[in-house]
Amino acid sequence: MRPADWWSIEILDSEHAVTSATAWRDAYAQMLDESLVTNGASSWKWFEYSWGVVLEVAFTEERAWLDWKSLPGTQAALDAVPDPVVGLLVHRGHGGASGTYARRTPGGPPIADRVALPEPI
Repeated sequence: MRPADWWSIEILDSEHAVTSATAWRDAYAQMLDESLVTNGASSWKWFEYSWGVVLEVAFTEERAWLDWKSLPGTQAALDAVPDPVVGLLVHRGHGGASGTYARRTPGGPPIADRVALPEPI
């Protein structure tokens, strides 16, 4: 079985918007979750941050992601974010402040001077 491709939809709060990203999630989460179930998403999860919300979605095929993203209901939800001009980020990979999920090895915190730089020639 092919590993899932993760995609992120980040909805940012806006000073100029009437509603918050959390209110948007409360209004559209059930509809989006149902469409993810019926359109083959292998996994998804909502995250709430101080600056907005993130929906991380996994599909085993990129075509399934593109099909789900182009559904009228999905497009309507994305068009209704508090600030559709600068408050909506859609990208491949995990979202939010995490980047990718990677466990840190035990030990001290990473420090730049612990690795010797090559000598100039």
